[in-house]
Amino acid sequence: MNPTVQQLTDWDKRYVWHAFTQMACYEPLIIESAEGCELIDIEGRLLLDGVSSMWCNVHGHCHPAINAAITEQLNNVAHVTNLGCSNSTAIRLAKRLADLTPGDLNHSFFCSDGASALEVALKLAFQYWHQCDSPQPKKTSYIGFEDAYHGDTIGTISVGGIDQFNAVFKPLMFPVKRLPIPDRRVPAEASACAHHLRLLEETLQQHHETIAAVVIEPLVLGAAGMIVQPAGYLKGVRELTQKYNVLMIADEVAVGLGRTGKMFACEHEEVIPDILCLGKGLSGGYLPMSAAIATTEIWNAYLGDFGEAKQLCHGHTFGGNPLGAAASLATLDLFETEQTLAQLPAKISRISEHLTKLKEHPHVGDVRQCGMIAAVELVRDKASGEHFLWTDRHGHQVCQFALNHGVWIRPLGDVLVIMPPLSVSLDQIDKLCEVIAAGIHHVTQAKDLT
Repeated sequence: MNPTVQQLTDWDKRYVWHAFTQMACYEPLIIESAEGCELIDIEGRLLLDGVSSMWCNVHGHCHPAINAAITEQLNNVAHVTNLGCSNSTAIRLAKRLADLTPGDLNHSFFCSDGASALEVALKLAFQYWHQCDSPQPKKTSYIGFEDAYHGDTIGTISVGGIDQFNAVFKPLMFPVKRLPIPDRRVPAEASACAHHLRLLEETLQQHHETIAAVVIEPLVLGAAGMIVQPAGYLKGVRELTQKYNVLMIADEVAVGLGRTGKMFACEHEEVIPDILCLGKGLSGGYLPMSAAIATTEIWNAYLGDFGEAKQLCHGHTFGGNPLGAAASLATLDLFETEQTLAQLPAKISRISEHLTKLKEHPHVGDVRQCGMIAAVELVRDKASGEHFLWTDRHGHQVCQFALNHGVWIRPLGDVLVIMPPLSVSLDQIDKLCEVIAAGIHHVTQAKDLT
């Protein structure tokens, strides 16, 4: 007999340990099925998926083409190890990514999630400097950014910078040279781009001999609150890393695969990193699949006779899984057959129209957008920029209002994230943004009356 709704709710609270969730306060939301841009919970309620199921769904849920690709692969083989072995589907995906990514990013190391891809990238950069043509074994550190997020492994929280997540683990973390978040909002007398590039160059001038790589989320720092970098900053980072002989690791786990309006965020400023990390949307949000994609120069440093022991001693049981690879190939096919990127400008413009209206609200301190990624920042006082007490959870309250009105979103503190699947319709964008606007009014009006 199938469990009842109440049983599932009770079991969810008792047995499932949810990520980034205070389980003492958790109220279950249990999804039973999904179609297109809508989720359907166990009570039959339809919810517009306003955050792409944590920024990963691309072409909508239950897409027949992706379903068919997974089913076809399942009828052949579900899993093949990537350790000294391969499978034709993963091989085709690696070739496809080599053709699709800019420059000579031709060599994919497959993992299962974004954090594991970043962990591989950190190791690749570290070991590269020990065995490249001109070894520099002193290059053992990294440059990261305040409030950046790259995952939850020890390596990725070390290069990440969100103290709220990382403080308890500091004894386990390795030291990193950390720069201020590259925000557009700097003192009026300074050019944001020039200001932040100057800080980076000062750090590289002083420490480049010990820096293996700069780790950066191109264009947008996601978990930091969807902070949009100043135009030209990414290109400047690439130029400085080349000038000071430091590698560049681009974390496009969240911003890649069309989210910024182009296939890869780096393309906006014609940047080719040394290592590009993909995840989340790589499989369309269907199955765990990620990749650390390296240039041929990085690849060549790992080639040699067996006795030289130059190989990367790192691997994941499900790296290169053929089911995930099949979903990924189908996802990339859909970008072409459905002309996904060509349809984005109208959707990006519609989101922008709503943000312009939202910006006028007395408790909206800032709105930010980069392509299909947008954020609305709530503040107590617009003039001073003073925030609400974080313990009051205004962002969460707006999300609860949205949930009660058929929209599923998840906040970053008091920053409301708008990141629907790329397949979202204009009408669905209207609903998403209008519900958020109504939720902000409802929550802050109650605050103003107290």
